[in-house]
Amino acid sequence: FGELYNNRKLPALRIQYKDYAVWQEGFKTGDAYKTQEAYWLKQLEGELPVLDLPADHARPPVRSFAGDKVSFTLEPEVASGLHKLARENGSTLYMVLLAAYTTFLSRLSGQEDIIVGSPIAGRPHKDL
Repeated sequence: FGELYNNRKLPALRIQYKDYAVWQEGFKTGDAYKTQEAYWLKQLEGELPVLDLPADHARPPVRSFAGDKVSFTLEPEVASGLHKLARENGSTLYMVLLAAYTTFLSRLSGQEDIIVGSPIAGRPHKDL
């Protein structure tokens, strides 16, 4: 915005949103998409496990989907160790933290089957 405010021209975009839309439509009609869809339909068929966490208070009579957040700061050594673990295993920090989170839920609940949904951008192209 600063560049525009100072009346400077922005460099031309290498791709447009319409390019992304065309790529997505092509992917959705391709074999890779059908293979992935079949895999997840097979994985999630039948009765899905319900996470049974211990509660510190009685649940309300009417279910609410209101959320909340908890903020915290990691010590630099811990953060550095998590980044190192991700690099050593060829993964991302997000993957390491998701693994820790599901392990935490498993320990709390005593359950081995834990399902955690995770949104993805679906944007593998480097410009996206």
